Amino acid sequence: MAKPTNFLTRPGRLLLGTLGCYFLFCLIGCSGGDERSARERPPAPVEVTAVEQGLIRSQRTFSGALEASESFAVSPKVGGRIEEMVFDLGDAVPRDAIVARLDADEFQQDLARAEAELMVARANFVEAESSLMITQRAIGRSETLRERGVASEAELDQVRSELLAQQARVEVFRAEIARAEAAVEYAKIRVDYTHVRAQWRGSNESRLVARRYADEGQNISANEDLLQIVAIDPVMAVFYVTERDYPSLQINQQVDIHTDAFPGRIFVGRIARIAPVFQEASRQARIEVQVPNAERSLKPGMFVRADVEVAREPAATIVPFEAIERRADVTGVFLVAAEDATAVWRPVELGIREGDRVQIIGENLSGRVIRLGQQLVEHGSPIAISTRSAGSAATSPSQNEDGAR
Repeated sequence: MAKPTNFLTRPGRLLLGTLGCYFLFCLIGCSGGDERSARERPPAPVEVTAVEQGLIRSQRTFSGALEASESFAVSPKVGGRIEEMVFDLGDAVPRDAIVARLDADEFQQDLARAEAELMVARANFVEAESSLMITQRAIGRSETLRERGVASEAELDQVRSELLAQQARVEVFRAEIARAEAAVEYAKIRVDYTHVRAQWRGSNESRLVARRYADEGQNISANEDLLQIVAIDPVMAVFYVTERDYPSLQINQQVDIHTDAFPGRIFVGRIARIAPVFQEASRQARIEVQVPNAERSLKPGMFVRADVEVAREPAATIVPFEAIERRADVTGVFLVAAEDATAVWRPVELGIREGDRVQIIGENLSGRVIRLGQQLVEHGSPIAISTRSAGSAATSPSQNEDGAR
């Protein structure tokens, strides 16, 4: 019977045993020396900064545009030729001011005709009253003659019928006078309509002409626009928000408005209206911010950026965002152990972020935090603090005070 073939020679078996011993040695050394090996490494160069305690805010920035707080078009109630345009583009218009005058010749003629008809109605009324008085005297005489037996009952009835007719005639002419007076008043109103006025309700005693639609000498129809009048103090900043940001906004909330026309300047406004529905096309809701504009620097149509504070923590633990590290799906920071200058890992939860600063939530978060070089260290690793960190660490108390303020 043939013997099984041995594929490994004696030298091969010796080599395999040597490699096995080497890997076993490495396994034993690595399993018990993670922390020891970290300490035996050369110090990693890092930059540190102080952990701050103070105020941090979360802001959202929205893009929008300015709109007039009030806007309406001035139009005549009657048609005609424009004789005069009193105000032009950009002019300030006082409340109830005449902004245009139309040709009033036809309306003046209508007024004269109505006044003449009123005079005729009054004359007819006077005549009817005189006839009534005569008829009343005639009925008195007829009643006396009837009592004496001179006049018949039929004659008395005829006079009484005439009296009733005269009384009715007086009432008719009285109604004619009322109708003629109403016609005169109507004609006067139409004459006054040729003086086109800018009338509005509200606190503004003066508003601005935003647009002019017609010129002198032009024929214009009734209710055709002449001018657009706007109020820009206050002015409205309008932007739209999604469902994510909608719950964080509320009426009277402060909003900081920025515009490229005035770089570096902040206009402070407050939310005046929040739409109760979302637009179906964009799934966004309209937000209107009332911004005081006494100097009238802001103009409708300008693009703006609106900064809204949606969260605030007055006593937060704050570190630079660059100090945040993620290891094995755990978020944390490396603090500096002051006694032996080593890195100490602390798991944290992130809170409010403001620019390059972020709030961290956890236990034993004080002292100094590694903000650069944390990728080179592990828990317990020795570190060499860069001289650039000294300035930031030294100024940390003032930073804390600024944050608290």
